[in-house]
Amino acid sequence: METEKIIDESVQGEALLMPSKIPNGKKLFLESYGCQMNFSDSEIVASILIDKGFTTTQNFEEADVIFVNTCAIRDNAENRVRQRLQDYKRVKRHNPDAVIGVLGCMAERLKSQFLEEEKLVDLVVGPDAYRDLPNLIEQAESGQKAINVILSKEETYADIAPLRLDKNGVSAFVSIMRGCDNMCSFCVVPFTRGRERSRDPESILKECRDAFEAGYREVTLLGQNVDSYLYSGGGLKKEKLTEEQKLASVNFAQLLDKVALVNPDLRVRFSTSHPKDMTDDVLEVMAKHENICNNIHLPVQSGSSKVLEMMNRGYTREWYLDRIAAIRHIIPGCGISTDIITGFCGETDEDQQLTLSLMQEVGYDFAFMFAYSERPKTLAERKYKDDVPEPVKMKRLQEVVALQRQLSEAATKKQVGYVHKVLIEGFSKKSEDMLMGRNSQNSVVVFPKLHYKKGDYVNVMVSSCTSSTLIGEVV
Repeated sequence: METEKIIDESVQGEALLMPSKIPNGKKLFLESYGCQMNFSDSEIVASILIDKGFTTTQNFEEADVIFVNTCAIRDNAENRVRQRLQDYKRVKRHNPDAVIGVLGCMAERLKSQFLEEEKLVDLVVGPDAYRDLPNLIEQAESGQKAINVILSKEETYADIAPLRLDKNGVSAFVSIMRGCDNMCSFCVVPFTRGRERSRDPESILKECRDAFEAGYREVTLLGQNVDSYLYSGGGLKKEKLTEEQKLASVNFAQLLDKVALVNPDLRVRFSTSHPKDMTDDVLEVMAKHENICNNIHLPVQSGSSKVLEMMNRGYTREWYLDRIAAIRHIIPGCGISTDIITGFCGETDEDQQLTLSLMQEVGYDFAFMFAYSERPKTLAERKYKDDVPEPVKMKRLQEVVALQRQLSEAATKKQVGYVHKVLIEGFSKKSEDMLMGRNSQNSVVVFPKLHYKKGDYVNVMVSSCTSSTLIGEVV
């Protein structure tokens, strides 16, 4: 998520009609696009509005308030949101008082443009202003254009218990920090989510305990760059802390250790790591606890040190491969995934070959792969020319995708013949006689249902596989 990967899916009011403290008769429809952080934010939004009397609906046609939580990382994501807003406007025909709003990163980037120029929505709210939603909805209902895109240096929503909107009731997202201090030249996140701030570890631990008691058996700790998590009791910024204060603070390795101790039956994942900040301390904590999953998402973006420097990533090819070597040494068999961008400014055929060779050297289990999309106000837009022709970007992307398909298939085959501990998430896509879950490396495992159920742990002997799925029997 450190590059805010696009998950081209949406969550459409996945909560059932939830009871409110004092029902106000109004229905909320909430749809999310983009990274895991957006889905986590939507749970905060739902919690705030349920507390004010709203119930949720999965049908936007019957909603009184319609929100889309947006991503601004690529043109494609923004175009999809605009198309969706045209669908939402149909509701106004039979419910003129309905409020349509844009939340999140796209709201932060375009601000009043949605209200004044495009006239697509009634309400625009940035990711740090969700507490103001009840007031803004009232403004919009009275005919005023409502907007709050003020970024905060303190807001973490630590005191708000999220309303879980997930489908499976097994895995939960837990945000541990907000914002980003890395100024990668291609990325809009620092401009749409503000400066980095870490959440109180006690509130994180409480949320993890509450999730476990509610039946969840896996949490994913979320942050734009989890490795830079650092909480000091005084709330001071990292750069203002003395060495003594830093020693008294809680860093990510220490937080990870604390979360793992919540319950041995609570699996722990995290996303996203940054190569320049990942320390051996984190890897050693992972190796220490069986319930911390052996899976790391470590975005590389490019295999060329020249391109990495232009991207302002803060590391070289050699540094990145050193981190990979440390992972392999400290956590043998760890699953590794990544992000790759093709066609960045000034990228040559030689740079492309360096990316392909790094992919082969690492042997990624999985990758999010994109062609470069220039974003307004980023350093790359101001400083560099977007000079790689679109057909070349796409050709290079196809090469990366083709190679990763081979690497993913090879990584899957390596797991055949072993017993894997699997957390059951539900039925397989193809048959209700089969269950599916994931192993520690995040690979999908399918096996006969028998008497097992969602949320159970089972040991599965894997005997065969498809290109991306492991198949076996419970032992």
